[in-house]
Amino acid sequence: MNLFNNLDKIITKAIDLTPLTEQEALSLYTLLPPSELYLLGDTIRKIQKKDEVVTWQIDRNINITNVCVSGCKFCNFHCSPRNPERSFVTTIDEYKVKIEQAVELGADQILLQGGMHPKFKIEFYEELFRGLKQLFPLVKLHALGPPEVVHIARISHLTIEQTLDRLVSAGLESLPGAGAEILDNDIRRSISPGKCSADKWLEVMRAAHKINLPTSATMMYGHVEDDSHVIKHLLKIRDLQAEVPLGNHGFIAFIPWLFCSAGTALEKEVTRSGDARANYLRIIAISRIVLNNISNIQASWLTLGAEMAQLALHCGANDLGSIMIEENVVASAGATNKMNREQMIKTIEDAGFKAQLRDQLYKPR
Repeated sequence: MNLFNNLDKIITKAIDLTPLTEQEALSLYTLLPPSELYLLGDTIRKIQKKDEVVTWQIDRNINITNVCVSGCKFCNFHCSPRNPERSFVTTIDEYKVKIEQAVELGADQILLQGGMHPKFKIEFYEELFRGLKQLFPLVKLHALGPPEVVHIARISHLTIEQTLDRLVSAGLESLPGAGAEILDNDIRRSISPGKCSADKWLEVMRAAHKINLPTSATMMYGHVEDDSHVIKHLLKIRDLQAEVPLGNHGFIAFIPWLFCSAGTALEKEVTRSGDARANYLRIIAISRIVLNNISNIQASWLTLGAEMAQLALHCGANDLGSIMIEENVVASAGATNKMNREQMIKTIEDAGFKAQLRDQLYKPR
């Protein structure tokens, strides 16, 4: 095979930080032995980061509501609006208690996410964000995600741009990359039928980048996607990053995470096979290799544990995310790992790196 014979040339191209074609990236991902792929990811990390620092953060994930009309097959957390016994909406008093607790533990950011509530228009989020910023002016709001922005815009009869402008004016300070799953419309229609299309997800992020709203990007793998879907997803993220206006933030980080299947409707449809742990390290490595214009690749200890996160740091990752004082959505599908400040620092140092507490923009605190 010509491409197999050309792997050395593709590796050289990757090390030079030259954007790879889809076929080149797929060749590295599928033909390169795992150990060599890991080494390549680590090599490119060292070129881009030029230090042995691994960053981490303190924040809390607070769910605005569990009411959602998305119908995602991988989510056990969501609740129909027709189920009042199980549904909830977090009150301002509950936010106050949760955020005060987080601040006491050193948090400088709150991640706010919830379902696509059929009745919560833009005014609900404006009131919420303004209220929280009035109570906690120094706490950053990292909130919602593209599917929620699309949903809010639709039911509020606004454009994406108008919705983002109003959310930012109310206090939104960065936009998570939530709801990306796999950026393929056939897969999205299958596993998350109520969420926006891949094109709409990208449209929201493009609009966010134009107004210099910091964002992240994610990928949920390990379900019905194949290798080509993974590569295409990464290329869409990379190519959108290439459009970011000069001087604007764009995607600050990329976070791939393994689909947790316990008790979900999607569990019986999973087609991916092989060792999930080894696949995760391959995902981390190819993410660093393909996303040569995104500075930070985050390893997820939540789904696979601290030891896998440590290995990921030697495959291309440079960030371990947050100690996550609270997390409900992934936990509802079987994730049980926990980590505090001391454990986070020890995890990083035991892997041979220097731990650095960071802020929302990946700057040292």
